[in-house]
Amino acid sequence: MGIDLILDDLVEHGFAVVPQFLASTEVNILAAAMQERRGLFHPAGVGRKAGHTVVEQIRGDDICWIETSDPLAAKALNQLDELKQSLNAALYLGLDELECHFAAYPMGSFYARHLDQHRGEDSRVVTIVLYLNPQWGKQDGGELRLYLDDTHHLDILPEGGKLVVFLSNRFEHEVLTAKRERLSLTGWFRRRA
Repeated sequence: MGIDLILDDLVEHGFAVVPQFLASTEVNILAAAMQERRGLFHPAGVGRKAGHTVVEQIRGDDICWIETSDPLAAKALNQLDELKQSLNAALYLGLDELECHFAAYPMGSFYARHLDQHRGEDSRVVTIVLYLNPQWGKQDGGELRLYLDDTHHLDILPEGGKLVVFLSNRFEHEVLTAKRERLSLTGWFRRRA
């Protein structure tokens, strides 16, 4: 799926799923980079500033923030930057930066239903999730459940190389229980506050 189709799906549906955004060789490079950095990961929390806390009953992943100049993630970050520029050119979203991290969900972990915007803040405009799980099958769980409305949802298998893009203020979502370690590069295209 090219960038034009991503733009079309965002306009029409508010989300897009790209099965092979990243080649398998690049998926393997990023998955290996994550494993090399495991000592830098820490439990993810919920909330912001003084309200930030780790609550395993809501969220069980470990994260490591990525600098936009990270050489190991350069190819993926360059492709995501091209997407950001296209979103700005076509949809006038005013996106300024990509804030992102590696996320590792240990076996048995999940992330409860939530929205990617903090209360009273709208700087996160577009959510991106790039999966780094080679040879992932339905039996491995860990699907991203995107709530389309009050009665419908879409479950997306976190297969390596797949990119999911959606409007951050529109879709509540959750990560279903992973039955083996689940890896991703997750982030948000942000506008200046």
